[in-house]
Amino acid sequence: MFDSNENDPISPALRALLELFTTELAEVRFPDMSGQVLEDAAAQVRASAEAVARAQAALEAARQGLQDSQDALLQKGQRALAYARVFAEENPELNTKLEAIHLPRPGRKGAKAESLVGLEPVAATAANGNEENAPRRRGRPPKVRPAPGATLFPEGVSPESLAVAHEGNGVLPTA
Repeated sequence: MFDSNENDPISPALRALLELFTTELAEVRFPDMSGQVLEDAAAQVRASAEAVARAQAALEAARQGLQDSQDALLQKGQRALAYARVFAEENPELNTKLEAIHLPRPGRKGAKAESLVGLEPVAATAANGNEENAPRRRGRPPKVRPAPGATLFPEGVSPESLAVAHEGNGVLPTA
């Protein structure tokens, strides 16, 4: 699994040392040290690295299973909440309790949804009225229209006073 140099858990310097002990220093023996001792230690490192890779793959599979279970629970919870709201239409006390429950919307298929353990996704927060976390609206912003009864000129300024102020500067007089 770790045959290529870029995936090898053994550093390039140690690989170079191992190469020397298997070629030029193959016949040299030091107390408790030889090419075979180094090869055995390198094999142990590679076996441990493969065990880590298998454990990481198992962890990822377990995380995906947890996410799938959480998604299924959320979907069932949304259906249960909808049924309970219909049932509680005639019971104001139960209806109040149900209105206090805000479940997040399910994530789109293929997109990674946030974990439901202790976290409230941004979409649910925006649906609850928090404008700061709401996604930005697309397109051109709406025109700002004057409030009903508002005038075109600021308070205390009349069209006549503006005509007098701009007289002689190339502004056409008003009729």
